[in-house]
Amino acid sequence: MLFLVGLGLGNAEDITIKGLEIVKKADRVYLEAYTSILTVGKEELEKFYGKEIILADREMVEQESDSILEQAKSLTVAFLVVGDPFGATTHTDLVLRAVESKIPYKVVHNASILNAVGCCGLQLYNYGETVSIVFWTETWKPDSFYDKIEANRKRGLHTLCLLDIKMKEQSIENLMRGKKIYEPPRFMTVNQAAEQLLEIIERKLKAGCSEMDLAYDKETICVGIARLGSENQKILTLSLENMKKAELGDPLHSLIITGNLHPLELDMLKIFADDQKWFELAVEKYVHQ
Repeated sequence: MLFLVGLGLGNAEDITIKGLEIVKKADRVYLEAYTSILTVGKEELEKFYGKEIILADREMVEQESDSILEQAKSLTVAFLVVGDPFGATTHTDLVLRAVESKIPYKVVHNASILNAVGCCGLQLYNYGETVSIVFWTETWKPDSFYDKIEANRKRGLHTLCLLDIKMKEQSIENLMRGKKIYEPPRFMTVNQAAEQLLEIIERKLKAGCSEMDLAYDKETICVGIARLGSENQKILTLSLENMKKAELGDPLHSLIITGNLHPLELDMLKIFADDQKWFELAVEKYVHQ
């Protein structure tokens, strides 16, 4: 049997009772370690679960998943996922492979960024399509997510932006030379995301787009979230321009670009605004748009 077990967003204790019972009985326990991270390490999980945990990086999951599934034919295999098991397409692929190999599977769900983000006060049914913002390089600056933000904003919907994570990545040089040398982990901050989003609208303006036609501007009300679900989570309501200077601390970060705002949503966002005067002025401007 293959079990996909959601761990939630914070620490070792966020696993469900059902999930914990499965982990304790499992013959093999894998921790998917590249689509997200917990605020605690593998050692703390092992101590809490009383089981040895095998870190499953991108290479193992995408290239050696057959080995994991082969074990599940005769053993109980628990595949642990930060958040909820279906928060990434990688996990869907694993299930499809299991079905193809006639291996039974079960899923134990848990909280994910997609529902826990409601803690900032923006109502979940007012969100549009979620977007991913990737790290830019000097020669590669994709902005296809802008169109999705624009579509959401036209419908008055909020946009949850999931920020890039680089785990066990190879440089282009090492990749071309076949060297198994990996870059240090990198996690995009709301500061970097804001800078890229602002650069995109600068490009649009230089290309002849009018300010009225932009999907957002530097004064758009945004929400920055860090370490959601942990004891030291942080939420800040700021303009997109000021998000460049926000101090949210350690990863993981997420960014929300607001759409139309209900009075209750505004009341909640005010709680997380460090600059109350700015927020009142921003709301007044928003109301009179």
